[in-house]
Amino acid sequence: MNDTINSRRRHLVLAGAAMAAGAMPLAAMAADPVKVGLIVPMSGPFASTGRQIEAAVKLYQQKYGDSVAGRKVEILLKDDGGVSPDVTKRLAQELITRDKAQVLMGFGLTPLALSAAPIATQAKVPMIVTAAATSIIPQRSPYIVRTGFTLAQVTAPLAGWAAKNGIKSVVTFVTDYGPGLDAEKVFAKTFGEAGGKVLESLRVPLRNPDYAPFLQRVKDAKPEALFVFVPSGEGAAVLKQFTERGLAAAGIRLICTGDVLDDDLMPSIGAASKDVVSSHHYSAAHPSPANKEYVEGIARMNKGMRANFHSVGAYDGMHLLYEALKKTNGDTDGEKLLAAMKGMSWDSVRGPVSIDAATRDIVQTVYMRRAEQKGGEFYNIEFDKVDKVRDPGV
Repeated sequence: MNDTINSRRRHLVLAGAAMAAGAMPLAAMAADPVKVGLIVPMSGPFASTGRQIEAAVKLYQQKYGDSVAGRKVEILLKDDGGVSPDVTKRLAQELITRDKAQVLMGFGLTPLALSAAPIATQAKVPMIVTAAATSIIPQRSPYIVRTGFTLAQVTAPLAGWAAKNGIKSVVTFVTDYGPGLDAEKVFAKTFGEAGGKVLESLRVPLRNPDYAPFLQRVKDAKPEALFVFVPSGEGAAVLKQFTERGLAAAGIRLICTGDVLDDDLMPSIGAASKDVVSSHHYSAAHPSPANKEYVEGIARMNKGMRANFHSVGAYDGMHLLYEALKKTNGDTDGEKLLAAMKGMSWDSVRGPVSIDAATRDIVQTVYMRRAEQKGGEFYNIEFDKVDKVRDPGV
């Protein structure tokens, strides 16, 4: 009798061991990390963008953990230097083919995002664009979703505000690449339709710009205001030269998109920003409890760094990814993740946002801000807003 019982026990133990052995590959597969290839400029002229994005990703994972839906989320940070599309494209290829990344994220400037778009399409890998801001970017791949903003989206409200507030003549002054051309076109269209006149449209080079001769042309044209877009990191130089060359003294107002008054750089810009009106989707001074906590978190983890709009694009990029993974139960199939992301809405630290299901672009509030001194430093203080702004296209 005992022999029979022992024999049955042995069979059960062996059967259980066999089942466990058979299940091991499935368990290992379920535990594989979700690899996110984060491509940003950590060096070069746009390194501040990369530092902000990296800081936001780290803060998100500190707050919400580095695992979601049973999968660890592993960030593979790559520095593309910010100026060479070929480098960005090579890094995207390597991340997917060699490192087996299931998601791409980041992209500091438009030419870099466009260079990676065909890679995402071919590999069927979601590409979350957190910074680059030309309208056409999502059209270049069905796998692109944007969590940052578009220049056209934040420019149109400023042009309307200028016309309504007594500004009748403007010179536009933009960096000569995708977002700048979008901003120039949308400002001229919106301002013109409201009765304003663009006296001249100036375009400055993206690399190694010398603003002095362009600003002299502005001074000679004698507009009531100068509308400026330059990428994040260049605003301090423009504002410094604007003052030094006597444009402010000549009575020319400066109005701009929020890139020029990047929160990260406001301490170094200082009094040159006083009373400058800008339009953007985020300010470190945005008055909400969630944003106060966010700004404090970024500062705490990064030696007092002030959170900027690029960090928020990345923070929301992480939120979009985590929530999509929850919906797919951890499945990283590109089509399933994209389907989960489309139409998603949430309360961001910047305010309410959503992903347009048709365009895969972000819909958000655009704020009018004025640079004012607060607590001994200058901040972009919101005084008006336009809700649910979509990219107007160009």
